[in-house]
Amino acid sequence: MDNQTIEDRLSELENKVRVLDDIEAIKKLERYYGYYIEHWMYEDIIDCFSDSPDTELNINVGVYSGKAGIRRYFEGEKRRSQNPELLHQVMQLSGIVDINPDGKTAHGRWYGFGCVSIPGVGDKGVIQNISGGIYTAKYIKEDGKWKILKLIWNPTYRFEPGQGWVKPDRVASLTYKDLAKPPKPDKPRQLDTRYPSGYIAPFHHVHPVTGKKTTEEKHNATLNLKHIE
Repeated sequence: MDNQTIEDRLSELENKVRVLDDIEAIKKLERYYGYYIEHWMYEDIIDCFSDSPDTELNINVGVYSGKAGIRRYFEGEKRRSQNPELLHQVMQLSGIVDINPDGKTAHGRWYGFGCVSIPGVGDKGVIQNISGGIYTAKYIKEDGKWKILKLIWNPTYRFEPGQGWVKPDRVASLTYKDLAKPPKPDKPRQLDTRYPSGYIAPFHHVHPVTGKKTTEEKHNATLNLKHIE
């Protein structure tokens, strides 16, 4: 084995280590986001997002664009952090992260599952539910740190348990229409992905065995559903 071959091999190994380090950093970032949102630590949540004008948060109530839009949403709901009855425990599970060839951007996909309790305004009681869905995400490396560039929540189901974790005297006949309206989004939500829509969130990666593009686009087309991108 000549010196050039050794150098090539070392370079290859260094690149693999760099990619693994980046993947682990992104997974840690996403998990931190989950911990922060559990109790609406809005200042810490906002810091997870990129300063890029392309930054976007796409959730049930609409799409928030840019760091200013992200800040407007999370700070606009900061009253949640001041109420001990809030619980927004949506865990990021089964994460798949791939670093793009440029080494500066990445894609991720996660199951989101957890328990949520949202207090009403004016002490009207608490809504409780168990929720599940899929997060699809884009990440960007800024000043050596990975940040969230785009986060899309694709809800699959949400239901109220027959007997929940909120004390009986706090369970009210409150509906989501009774809650305070969130800050105005920058544009409307494009698609309702909840059960029984049948929507499959797009995979940013090919099949790990065949190397072929997966079939979610074909599946969604048969149901006349367009991808949220």
